[in-house]
Amino acid sequence: MGFKAPCSYFPVLLLLLLCLRGSRGVPTFRKERGVHPDPELSNQQHEDNQSFQYDHEAFLGKEEAKTFDQLTPEESKERLGKIVDRIDDNKDGLVTTEELKNWIKRVQKRYIFENVAKVWRDYDLNKDNKISWEEYKQATYGYYLENQEEFQDGTDQHSFKKMLPRDERRFRTADLDGDSAATREEFTAFLHPEEFEHMKDIVVLETLEDIDKNEDGFVDQDEYIADMFAHEDGGPEPDWVITEREQFADFRDLNKDGKMDKEEIRHWILPQDYDHAQAEARHLVYESDVDKNQMLTKEEILDNWNMFVGSQATNYGEDLTKNHDEL
Repeated sequence: MGFKAPCSYFPVLLLLLLCLRGSRGVPTFRKERGVHPDPELSNQQHEDNQSFQYDHEAFLGKEEAKTFDQLTPEESKERLGKIVDRIDDNKDGLVTTEELKNWIKRVQKRYIFENVAKVWRDYDLNKDNKISWEEYKQATYGYYLENQEEFQDGTDQHSFKKMLPRDERRFRTADLDGDSAATREEFTAFLHPEEFEHMKDIVVLETLEDIDKNEDGFVDQDEYIADMFAHEDGGPEPDWVITEREQFADFRDLNKDGKMDKEEIRHWILPQDYDHAQAEARHLVYESDVDKNQMLTKEEILDNWNMFVGSQATNYGEDLTKNHDEL
């Protein structure tokens, strides 16, 4: 199941649409909270006997995979060959699992930096190639700060007052040099804290603050379930909720004291025991490695092109002409 980020991982510009709306009612459907350092590579199920869509999105990136339909098999294979040349870092004519894993990671990370590039100009108001806290606050909260009388609704006003210091705390944590102005790297850490080691404590703290309704510094089983499910109809709990209660007791509450502390929350939302890119790279090598030497030649990859790029391929015609230093 793909990860659905909770409100706490989005900057306030999106929180206004997501969290304020959500604060008036708890969803009755299941909500996922895991924030894998190497997140799910695709929202598709990994079912090679039916479809290679998961592999396509992992190998190419989700947006490129969507446009692969526009290419013929011949065009797909031609562009795949050029991709293989870039994956082969040491230019020895062989693609190792490590090289393939690194490629998949770079492809997935690229969208984070593209997202930052899209919003950068909206916040860098004085165009000095940095975003100060004051610039961010003005762009995001300026209207609220100047028109507080329009936000008399108790829920909305409380949400704004809560989110402003929370955003500032996250911004200060991302601002490693402490100059109150974020470089692109620092602003990326602010918008995507789950991707940066020095931001992991903030991810854990924001998750705790979201779920810990009695503010005792812990998440008990009822709070854990309430974050995913609410008895709006007063009926029995669905089977998946019962399963989640068992998961909490067996795997979330590691010290068996009936609640999760910060370390247990970290273990839950930032697990270190599974690397999706590594698993996908091993899978692609296993399925394509005809001579079973645990490395792939270009020929082996092109012979199994359907798994890598399918009968569709990306807009790599344009992409291949770019400078790929970012990849």
